[in-house]
Amino acid sequence: MIIEEDTCASGPIIHKKTVSLMYPNVAVDEFGNRGYWTMVYNQGFEVRVSGRSYFAFSLYEKRGKTVISKCDKTLNGWSRDLTVRNWACYRAQKKNPVPPKTHTLTSTDQDNTRYKYNRDFVESINVKQSSWLAGVYPEYEAMTLGDHLRRAGGRVSTMMVGMHAAPSSFFTRLRSAATPEKWDWRFVEGVNYVSPVRNQGNCGSCYAFAAMAGLEARVKILTNNTMQPVFAPQDIVGCSKLAQGCEGGFPYLIAGRYAQDVGVVLEECSPYEGKDDVCRTNARCARHYTAYYRYVGGYFGACNEEEMKLALVKGGPLVVGLEVYNDFLHYKGGVYHHTGLQDHFNPLELTNHAVLLVGYGEDPATGERYWTIKNSWGEDWGEGGYFRILRGQDECAIESMAVEVTPIP
Repeated sequence: MIIEEDTCASGPIIHKKTVSLMYPNVAVDEFGNRGYWTMVYNQGFEVRVSGRSYFAFSLYEKRGKTVISKCDKTLNGWSRDLTVRNWACYRAQKKNPVPPKTHTLTSTDQDNTRYKYNRDFVESINVKQSSWLAGVYPEYEAMTLGDHLRRAGGRVSTMMVGMHAAPSSFFTRLRSAATPEKWDWRFVEGVNYVSPVRNQGNCGSCYAFAAMAGLEARVKILTNNTMQPVFAPQDIVGCSKLAQGCEGGFPYLIAGRYAQDVGVVLEECSPYEGKDDVCRTNARCARHYTAYYRYVGGYFGACNEEEMKLALVKGGPLVVGLEVYNDFLHYKGGVYHHTGLQDHFNPLELTNHAVLLVGYGEDPATGERYWTIKNSWGEDWGEGGYFRILRGQDECAIESMAVEVTPIP
């Protein structure tokens, strides 16, 4: 890969660098300096080598409903040193070109179609299985299919094909076996380290809510609950260049890179509006920063149940993602797993929904192992705003892309 840096203004290239990206996550520059790299979902990649950090989205071209992916090149991205002081713009390309790939976007014709309550679908879920209960949410009938799509992650977060948890090593399984049989950051020696459930509304801002919730919980843990911040998703939705507002985004870039490079603000500085039309954050507000961030397992694609348990118990809640199917919308309680049933009255494109993992356990009645997860659809949804999902089987890709962060209190 060849990196070309400039001053972010129109002008000549001021620096060129060659970096080899080696499997699974080693970056080596032309002088033999070794560093780190990771994919960021299927949207771009981050490289850290020779005291600098680089991130850019992969190049693409949109023609109507056709998207041409040119993954051997990047869009203009950002480079900075590890002190976050010296900045530059950059673009990169592979030494050996790769043919472009063409994708057809799914139709948006149904986005404005009103959701229709399908009693037969809800009943069929409860008939097919007894692990979890499906029910009715009357407020859904005031929403469109586009609203549901955005609430579940948005089109930017459309689920990538082939996502799955990585195999675990013998030593990881050994270490994981030493963790407690159950864990919940809401009940640690009588203390709750998790901030209250919030409601993202019909904006595709789950990535911002999950990222802020993860930072909030870890600040509380690091300060023994003496600091209880509520951070502002609206600052992310309205202001971040690393996300696409109400159309979606990726927690790794928000709880991680944005919080480290730019910082996040408190809710009172940028109250939630659920709109992405303009950045309204007061420039005089104090910023709060992330010291360290990574994909659980060390890089994108290395995550699994055992690594998640270790990271969760040691450091605090993790931001995770799951595939959202029609049946999940009707979850009321129990240990969720996808039934395979589809609501043909209300077709939903498969998306990646960002949420916060706070604990794990085993259901005493069924023996099913589960994760406990905080959602951002309000306290009236699920189990007081939370849900439990089958653990150890990468259900709905829940064990494939967890993110952990270390904020600066």
